[in-house]
Amino acid sequence: MSTSPAHRAIDAVWRIESARVIATLARMVRDVGLAEELAQDALLSALEQWPQSGVPDNPGAWLVAAAKHRAIDHFRRNSMQERKHQQLGYEMDLEQETADAERAARIDEALDDDIGDDLLRLVFTACHPVLSTEARVALTLRLLGGLATDEIARAFLVPEPTIAQRIVRAKRTLAEARVPFEVPRAGELDARLSSVLEVIYLIFNEGYSATAGDDWMRPALCEEALRLGRILAGLAPEEPEVHGLVALMEIQASRAGARTSPAGEPILLMEQNRAQWDQLLIRRGLAALDRAAGLTGTLGPYALQAAIAACHARARTPEETDWKRIVALYDALSQLMPSPVVELNRAVALTMAFGPAAGLELVDTLVGEPALANYHLLPSVRGDFLFRLGRYAEARAEFEHAAAMTRNTRERVLLLDRVAACGNAAGEPQPRSH
Repeated sequence: MSTSPAHRAIDAVWRIESARVIATLARMVRDVGLAEELAQDALLSALEQWPQSGVPDNPGAWLVAAAKHRAIDHFRRNSMQERKHQQLGYEMDLEQETADAERAARIDEALDDDIGDDLLRLVFTACHPVLSTEARVALTLRLLGGLATDEIARAFLVPEPTIAQRIVRAKRTLAEARVPFEVPRAGELDARLSSVLEVIYLIFNEGYSATAGDDWMRPALCEEALRLGRILAGLAPEEPEVHGLVALMEIQASRAGARTSPAGEPILLMEQNRAQWDQLLIRRGLAALDRAAGLTGTLGPYALQAAIAACHARARTPEETDWKRIVALYDALSQLMPSPVVELNRAVALTMAFGPAAGLELVDTLVGEPALANYHLLPSVRGDFLFRLGRYAEARAEFEHAAAMTRNTRERVLLLDRVAACGNAAGEPQPRSH
């Protein structure tokens, strides 16, 4: 997009308003793919008109109005084509024209309904379980985040044609499966909400700890996930796990400024300057956690993870961290959401609370887990425990294994530094510098 002031304004408005425009149209046309096409038509009109006429006082309303007209035109064209097939050779009569006008009026009136319901419907549609996880993530960022295909591809280090194909297939799958554009009924809500929360957290995690590439973090993805989570919390205020996820993301995001050095090098949690943690985000996260607990009196999986993050947020120094409480919270989480990754994190908490031998005992039971076969954090964590126990040669082998597995350049450097530290601790001679 051009760098002119008008085009920059259009780009900013589109990021903010695109989800609203698409949601409005999707309720009307009952087809997410068609809704996006019509919304893009409205965007093209803005690109043509605003540089000459200036950006409207209410650009979002302008886009919605332009999109309305295109949707109505679409229905009229389809209606006319249908009549031409049915009444070829006959002149369109007044009664049909009146019916079209009444239909357009009903559509226009419907478009003025509460937008919040439309956005919630769009969230549940984009994250529908009929789609693969990768397709849900791509479609959510496209429809709800307003990100272009190339931006999504860059964020996940995937070729642009791959993302384009995922989005096209996702929209086709939704249409072929006749997925209704609606908030799920009570009996289906929990399962569908779980899918929505999973997608948002996947986006956040990819931003918080990039799986590949040269950067330790991708802040734009964290910000996008937080924005989506906050929108969802406003749309579904009585769902405790929505607030639990928002709490978790707010608290984790509060550390962003302390997680990397000025050169972009990773700084691990216990070594971070806590004065750099964002206190506003922490307060917001703790408030969301209180909201989640207040709705049910118990904590779900996301809220439990938020409670663990809150233990770190409340500790002014690493030494003040309540590791025994963190162990208890991981115990509760493993009951609700048993998984090898949860157990690996519980092992870290056990080490911090009771010593590395306790953590290593648990980690050793995870070594053969198929789900962790390609998970570089397993040898990384095991290497740390072995290092703490003074078993430097074994630790070195684990760090080398982890460095070979990770696809993130910054993380690989960090792990190779740990390899060197093992050599230093063992008293091995280091190569001379030239």
